[in-house]
Amino acid sequence: MQLIALAGNPNVGKSTLFNALTGMNQHTGNWPGKTVELAQGHCRYKGRAYQLVDLPGAYSLVSHSPEEEVAESFLRDGGADCTVAVCDATCLERSLILALQVMELTPHLVVCINLMDEAKRSGISVDIPALERQLGVPVVATSAQEESGLDALMERVRSVCDGYAPLQPNRCGCGIRGENDRRSDAIAAQFVLRAQELAQRSVHHEKSVQSSTTAKLDRFLLNRRSGYGVMLLLLLGIFWLTIEGANYPSAGLQWCFDRLGELLHRGAQALHIPATVAGALLDGVYATAARVVAVMLPPMAIFFPLFTLMEDFGYLPRVAFLMDDRFRRAGACGKQSLTLCMGLGCNAAGVTGCRIIDPRRERLIAVLTNAFVPCNGRFPALIFLITLSFSDGSALLGAGVLTLCLLLSVFMTLAASKLLSRTVLRGEPSSFVLEMPPYRKPRIGQVLVRSVRDRTLFVLGRAVVVAAPAGLVIWLLANIAPNGTPLLQSAAAILDTPGRLLGMNGAILLAFIMGCPANELVLPILMMALTSGSLIGAESTAAMSQILTAAGWSWKESLCTIIFFLFHWPCTTTLLTTFRETKSKKWTLLAAVLPTAFGCVLCAALNLIIFLFT
Repeated sequence: MQLIALAGNPNVGKSTLFNALTGMNQHTGNWPGKTVELAQGHCRYKGRAYQLVDLPGAYSLVSHSPEEEVAESFLRDGGADCTVAVCDATCLERSLILALQVMELTPHLVVCINLMDEAKRSGISVDIPALERQLGVPVVATSAQEESGLDALMERVRSVCDGYAPLQPNRCGCGIRGENDRRSDAIAAQFVLRAQELAQRSVHHEKSVQSSTTAKLDRFLLNRRSGYGVMLLLLLGIFWLTIEGANYPSAGLQWCFDRLGELLHRGAQALHIPATVAGALLDGVYATAARVVAVMLPPMAIFFPLFTLMEDFGYLPRVAFLMDDRFRRAGACGKQSLTLCMGLGCNAAGVTGCRIIDPRRERLIAVLTNAFVPCNGRFPALIFLITLSFSDGSALLGAGVLTLCLLLSVFMTLAASKLLSRTVLRGEPSSFVLEMPPYRKPRIGQVLVRSVRDRTLFVLGRAVVVAAPAGLVIWLLANIAPNGTPLLQSAAAILDTPGRLLGMNGAILLAFIMGCPANELVLPILMMALTSGSLIGAESTAAMSQILTAAGWSWKESLCTIIFFLFHWPCTTTLLTTFRETKSKKWTLLAAVLPTAFGCVLCAALNLIIFLFT
């Protein structure tokens, strides 16, 4: 089996090309810096098997970022039978810089000019034969998203692997690495000049409606005044659709689960299953898992596709551009805004995504503060609590409150980043290059499949796997009473004093502690504690409100619980990921303590203010 390496800048469609050739379903979001590790797959062409390796996206092999060092190391080892340098036809000059550097490391090269469909819409044409003559290696035009030109690409790859392709690479002859920084700058300048020369001879521009539209949109969306307004309106709209659309499906799911639970209880009685066993399995395992599914599935099934559409459209890099200045003022790197967006889906994924940040100091800041933004496991609970206490039945008002919560999370992320940059992680913020991809028509079918399968169902499956055994433990604690008082209530009583100081109570604080494996468990645990071990299915917000009111729930407790949902220790998965990324118990502990400290201070201060003025 022959080995093929794919190299290229971020956001040139390299991962889309990889997926099209291998059939492997790899996430291909429309923003730069998504691929950091090596992805591998297999494909067949004319009866031959090929192994493809998707190298990390890199702008240059002369600098020293982690992803660029990985790409250079792989290419320098010479293990690939052929390397495909993937270039962006819409900005060929920049892409050719990397292709020329790859040519310095290996003569077994095919240059793939991708995104030809977008180039055509932008009024850009590329003279492929002329470029091939100038480079001295095979050049192929493709549109990976439309799966156009793939056979021609594989035919040229086959010819290079078999040794009958005419290879006479016109190298710059300046190597890759220099002995010092000044030498490296001189080397990089030669590649830039050569890329400019090649682009001038082979690229032709015409008037473009798309480029004009992109420029007009960017003047509006990237403006410091209108850009923030659009961002807030988009968030408000997404949250409104999520809240408005999730209520009825969630209640319907819970009704179905409750009816199924009743049937299971009748079946257990008919089979003469002991009450203790039936209670543990049905009131513990089943009821907890059902509550997690009913609460989480509807909002995730709405939020994830909407968020993925923004990503596919090309809007998220614009958000990063808007937030770059804020993060730099906080002593952090602007790329942290990208990892913050990843954290909205999953904090563990956001921590892993911090690899795109090169300086170790700024990467640690991003890792330690990623849990300040609410992940998908916290969104359903936040939506429920806001709907319960502050929306007054209005989805729009609830969306506004949830938007304010997210803004508070971003503000506290900046505050924590600045605190770290002034204390344990002192240093000056670095600059970075952020590519603005063209606006693309979202691929709705792919977005729905990817968001539901790769995000919603994956997260839901993980939550259920954690929730089921946790439900058993919670039921046992709620039903084992050595001194006449269930262990769950005893633990809640012990935690009642610190819970009251934070504006909550012992049962709420216990739910947060026992929900450490997954944030999705906090509400089910709380309901289990309040209903004496039997997780009663609330078929509406009003029914749940009655249960909480009977337990002495107030708007103050709801507000402080929302704040603590925003700022407390990360879930176990995120902490394990943090340790894997930092290789340090100290930084992992700080990642848990930092948001918790912010949450405790905010809740205690809020509780004191409410006490003084009410």
